[in-house]
Amino acid sequence: MKIGVFALQGDVREHVRALSSCGADASPVRRPEELEAVDALVIPGGESTTMSKLAVEFGLLEPIRKRIAGGMPAYGSCAGMIMLAEHVLDGRPDQQSFGGIDMTVRRNAFGRQVDSFEGPVTLSAFDDPFHAVFIRAPWVESVGEGVEVLGRAAGRIVAVRQGTLLATAFHPELTGDLRVHRDFVEMVRAGLNVTEG
Repeated sequence: MKIGVFALQGDVREHVRALSSCGADASPVRRPEELEAVDALVIPGGESTTMSKLAVEFGLLEPIRKRIAGGMPAYGSCAGMIMLAEHVLDGRPDQQSFGGIDMTVRRNAFGRQVDSFEGPVTLSAFDDPFHAVFIRAPWVESVGEGVEVLGRAAGRIVAVRQGTLLATAFHPELTGDLRVHRDFVEMVRAGLNVTEG
């Protein structure tokens, strides 16, 4: 099982380290041929408008969109959540996303860099709260019928799942708590077992 991390911008190393700790073969993805070699993709936190621009420049926007539409599992944290949204509010006019999750996300919804914060978030998949790090974080304004809301903070949706697509407004890769990554790795593994079995 090979999981790629979109590596043109953002906190790539932290995700690679977390995925590797969960038993995945994790590697950076910067080119279309590297994308073709992975079973799933993580889109890290960073700056979503820059990610959008670089994805176009490096020829990855359409290939990632096609892989996601074709059922490739993907997980996005913070900016990655924005990149997996079908609709983005407060983005640049030329900003494009990979899409996949039927949700509307508001960029920088919790405020600017100085408004970044940490706190416990109750996630439906786990018994104990998750210590979440929010940095210029988005939130989900609305979701479609097929989207499962996994967690909220300050009354706002901050974690969702639709099929094999997972997204959080926070950065689990910065906490040392591997539960979100482990959940994603298990989801990918289960999908591969179904496909290969």
